[in-house]
Amino acid sequence: MEETSREAVATAVQRVAGMLQRSDQLDKVEQYRRREARKKASVEARLKAAIQSQLDGVRTGLTQLHSALLDVKDIQGSLADVSKDWRQSINTIENLKDVKDAVVQHSQLASAVENLKNIFSVPEIVADTQQLIEQGELLQAHRKLMELECSRDDLMYEQYRMDSKNTSDMNLISIYFEDVQGLSDELAKQLWMVLQRSMVTVRRDPTMLVSVVRIIEREVKIDRRMVDRKKQSGFIPPGRPKRWKDKMFEVLEGTVSTRIEGTQSVTREADKMWLVRLLEITRKYVLDDLIVVKNLMVQCFPQHYDTFNRFFGLYHNAVSSRVKELAAEDLEANEIVSMLTWVLNTYKSVEMMGHPDLASECDINALEALLPQDVVDDLLSKYVKTFTSNITGWLRKALETDKKDWQKETEPEADQDGYYQTTLPAIVFQMFEQNLQVAAQIDGDFKEQVLKLCLKQMNTFLIRYREEAVTYKEEHLRDRQLPQCYVQYMIAIINNCQTFKESINSLKRKYSQSSEPTDSDAAIERTLSEVAKEGCQFLLDEVFLDLEHHLYELMTRKWLTGSHAVDTICVTVEDYFNDFNKIKKPFNQEMTSEALRRVVVEYIKAVMQKRITFKNADERREGADRMIKEADQFKFLFRKLAAGEDTDRLCGAITAIAEVFKLTDPTLLFLEVTTLVSKYPDIREEHIQALLAVRGDASREMRQMIIGTLSENKVTYSAVTQPIFKDIAVPTITNTMTSMTSMATAKLLK
Repeated sequence: MEETSREAVATAVQRVAGMLQRSDQLDKVEQYRRREARKKASVEARLKAAIQSQLDGVRTGLTQLHSALLDVKDIQGSLADVSKDWRQSINTIENLKDVKDAVVQHSQLASAVENLKNIFSVPEIVADTQQLIEQGELLQAHRKLMELECSRDDLMYEQYRMDSKNTSDMNLISIYFEDVQGLSDELAKQLWMVLQRSMVTVRRDPTMLVSVVRIIEREVKIDRRMVDRKKQSGFIPPGRPKRWKDKMFEVLEGTVSTRIEGTQSVTREADKMWLVRLLEITRKYVLDDLIVVKNLMVQCFPQHYDTFNRFFGLYHNAVSSRVKELAAEDLEANEIVSMLTWVLNTYKSVEMMGHPDLASECDINALEALLPQDVVDDLLSKYVKTFTSNITGWLRKALETDKKDWQKETEPEADQDGYYQTTLPAIVFQMFEQNLQVAAQIDGDFKEQVLKLCLKQMNTFLIRYREEAVTYKEEHLRDRQLPQCYVQYMIAIINNCQTFKESINSLKRKYSQSSEPTDSDAAIERTLSEVAKEGCQFLLDEVFLDLEHHLYELMTRKWLTGSHAVDTICVTVEDYFNDFNKIKKPFNQEMTSEALRRVVVEYIKAVMQKRITFKNADERREGADRMIKEADQFKFLFRKLAAGEDTDRLCGAITAIAEVFKLTDPTLLFLEVTTLVSKYPDIREEHIQALLAVRGDASREMRQMIIGTLSENKVTYSAVTQPIFKDIAVPTITNTMTSMTSMATAKLLK
């Protein structure tokens, strides 16, 4: 207490010190004293009120405790009186055992009397119930059936309570009520029939379906009550529990399965489109039935049945079982496509399970797959295998058909731009397009797989196409009169390569997600290029076969004295190129350039073969002038044919050689040869020796000097410009003799 007082004093001192920190605050001491006095009075008043409240509470509690003590004493006295009375009445209760037995017997007799009327009227009730069942009054029939079962069950229960081991009385009751079980079975059959036709019934007479559900719900409650009584007494009536609710769902499941299985109306033998028809009918049935379930049937079942989702699951399972059966059959390629398209796309689309009318009731994403992934993979693998086999046959047949067209006596058709073509590219890519469209319906990855397979088959096909083009050329060379339209169809083959290339790129843009080139793309590009270039080469070979004997006339005595060989060559080339104009770019440009190069090379070959040696300056001048004139003819022709920028350079080689021949001063020959070598650095020593030999006036020492000097100052040529002299061989004496023999033969044949 003293410590508390000291703390209070210390606090007060501290507070007063805080108030009187300045001298001017001393004038307010009286004001501070009055304020503190008021606070003290207020605190004391609150303290007194709190203490008074606590005292009142304690007083009330003591009063209640006193009252409780009095009540406990009263109860204790009452319990003592009850205990005394109970001890005095034990003997009296034991003497009432006979009364108790009489009460039990009276209860049994009262139950028997109560059911006596029903017992005697059992045959009549059975007949009425049977009639009601036949009339379709199922609710009334079930009510009477419940009465019969109740009478039977109560009698059997009382008998069980009296003597559970007395089987004879139990059998007697069972025999008397034996028709009841038959009625129950008959009523159940009627219920199952209604449920089997539930889709029709709910449209025509939904009350019938409601009655069936009500009956089943009654039986569920009775089953539950009987099972509970068995737990208490050990007795359960015969035929219980009936489990009609479980049976109802089994019937509905069987009904749905039968509905799905019954959609197949035709077989493959009767209709090639049997599977498409089957799947479409299934789609329509499932969608129509689920809409009926949502709009009508849900109202006929209790809410806790979750009717729509239950039917949704039943239909899903039934469809899944059906498509598994179909997948196990030996399906053809088009049937596999129809199946997978339907399973992977149509089933969950708005056309079926994802229909807007069903979307609010179910989540299609929660559905399991209709077919396991391994089954889908097996079907895809089987389709790819069949497709590979089929497309190989299709391509082979298409090529055989195209080969027959090559033998026709009429020209091939031309496209809108006038380029020759055959129907082969259109046929091939129509097949590819159709199969890719089908694959795209199934799956994006599968579409890519089919595209790769098509390109792979295309590469194999093009190799065969190339072989057939070579064979076509070889057969033509055996008899150049046949086929009559060889040139035109070879042009069509070349153009087909460009069409193939454009079609492949179109397919890739349309059906491939990747723009990166593949090994297959490179192989196809390479093969197409080779086929086209070989075709162009074959056509040029055809041209030069016609030019062969005219080329033999070049740089000969006949040529020098006045030959029309070059005129004929130009006319022939121009005539051929009227047809070659129907070759598509870029092959027509390449072919024109190659034709020019070959003409120039053949001309220079004629020079290098030393078919003529000029005897004097006049012959050299005359020959050189003729060469320059003929070079100008070639230049004019190939400019007309748009041979490209290389025309002047190629034709200029003939002019440059002519300048070597035309030179009159032998001492300047070295300079002229040097100029030739600087323009055409791929020229070799043997070429220069051949030129000097044809010129006819170069001494041995001059030849050696020119060759030696040029050898010491070799000029390297750039690979950018196409060489002319590189592939021109200078014949030896033996080759010269052979060439002369060939020329003589050609003259004789002419």
